[in-house]
Amino acid sequence: MPFINYPAKKKLKIWDGIYGQVHHSDKITCGHMSIEAGIALPEHQHPHEQWSHLLEGEMEFTIGGETRVLKPGETAYVPGHVPHSGRSIKACKLIDVFSPPREDWRELESRQTD
Repeated sequence: MPFINYPAKKKLKIWDGIYGQVHHSDKITCGHMSIEAGIALPEHQHPHEQWSHLLEGEMEFTIGGETRVLKPGETAYVPGHVPHSGRSIKACKLIDVFSPPREDWRELESRQTD
């Protein structure tokens, strides 16, 4: 499938205040994500390499103990298995890319009905 219409895809609830439309290939998961203002993402880690590109808003990321505030146009890179957390300072829109694909998100998609 060479073209993806993200707005036409079902909006997936990742966590409270974090939603997105996602698509999976054999090698990556790509999500168009929205995060409400003031949402904290607790520290976690996963085997996936993650690239988070901020389109709108302001977001604080902590990756492996280093904290930065991202502005639109900036990207956070999270290597696999590295602890990371975040906090949306303003409402955000971002593109998240994960490699390998997020099988846990595929499972979420199959369980969520709306």
